[in-house]
Amino acid sequence: MTRRVHSVTTHLISQSQDAALTGVQVFNNPLIKFKSETFIVLMNIAWTYLLHAHYRRRGVEYRFYQRRGTRRYFDRTDEGSFKYWDLAKCLAVRECPLDSATKKNLLFLLGLRNEITHHMAPTLDHFVSARYQACCLNYNRYLKECFGKRYGIDQHLGYSLQFQSISRDQLSAPTEADLPANVRSFIARFDSELTVDELNSDRFAYRMLFVPKLVGKPGQADEVIEFLKPDSEIAQSVNRDYVAFKEVERPKFLPGQIVNTMRERGYYGFSMHWHTELWKSRDGKNPGKGWGTEVAGYWYWYASWIDVVDQHCRENVASYQ
Repeated sequence: MTRRVHSVTTHLISQSQDAALTGVQVFNNPLIKFKSETFIVLMNIAWTYLLHAHYRRRGVEYRFYQRRGTRRYFDRTDEGSFKYWDLAKCLAVRECPLDSATKKNLLFLLGLRNEITHHMAPTLDHFVSARYQACCLNYNRYLKECFGKRYGIDQHLGYSLQFQSISRDQLSAPTEADLPANVRSFIARFDSELTVDELNSDRFAYRMLFVPKLVGKPGQADEVIEFLKPDSEIAQSVNRDYVAFKEVERPKFLPGQIVNTMRERGYYGFSMHWHTELWKSRDGKNPGKGWGTEVAGYWYWYASWIDVVDQHCRENVASYQ
């Protein structure tokens, strides 16, 4: 029996790895345009099999069943096969080993899949690429944490080579306006339910700084990309030897989130009323100022507006504390 459990678990891990590697390969293939939905479906399979393998090894029943008295009656398909937990169910149970930000990332992808079913979305491929990247890194991390480092798939993957250099125009081309209305609405609604920490977590969206580096010595230009810590001196100063490009996805916040953020920072007297008064006095909803955007009839604020509100509260600290 032990040998069978082990063999099934190993088989599930192998299927999971194959699905993940295929998903990345498809997304990086320049000849394939149907990227987002294909990637999400394959990563859904990869994560589902990974969690099935984890639950099986831990002795957690991951088949659907109905309990009648002390007996369990397993749900089956029309052909008699067992019905196993889907990814949403795997994420919902208390035995799930994933952290909150990783779960949010996967729930976002599941919801996004439902919005883009049977649609090619080349703009979306770029717009939420940071969340796809986080999904891949999270997968490899938990694959190794749950089953050992030898199962990691990072050894099989390298950088995706390009036929053109990365330019500012290339990275900033896709905007929210280019997305279908239902997709814009879903992203805005999903993000509005996240905390600031969840939005900024690299396990929810992995944002990268691309650094074309000027070198003065042979052997210094061996790596295509150099990774810098966001708080490093180089990343902060971005001097003449570095050119930084910001990703196009911009987190959005509802007014209630901004008010709660100010209160968490100690400005307990700051209320929705004072927030409304502030944006009216600053003409905050003027699109030209770039502090927010309207999505599906609702106004969402960007992080730059939070900085404005924070500065206002610091300048009027006596009024709000």
